[in-house]
Amino acid sequence: MLESKQGFAITDEKTIERIVDDENVNINHMVLNNGEGLPEHYSNSNVYMIVIRGTISLRLDDQDTHIYSKGSIINIPYNVKMNVFNDHKETLEFFVVKAPCPKNYNKYIKIL
Repeated sequence: MLESKQGFAITDEKTIERIVDDENVNINHMVLNNGEGLPEHYSNSNVYMIVIRGTISLRLDDQDTHIYSKGSIINIPYNVKMNVFNDHKETLEFFVVKAPCPKNYNKYIKIL
């Protein structure tokens, strides 16, 4: 078998899970309910957020909060201050793809 298979939780409960963590990419799956969010942090690679359910509220650096609904793919550059939260009634579910893998980001940039 050449392929590998990963799974993720099917839930409405708060979930933050790492699905893939290898030398190429990190993929995380998150579920946040109304009033829940992530701790403020800085992006440690190129980040792609894929919203599959609900609405995400996203404040980057000193910008105003931007709102994105399901079906959105948001690209966030490296080293940007991030505030991610759900202040909407519906459960928020999204995937975070970090490419290249954060531990290889500096190696990748030197190649470019």
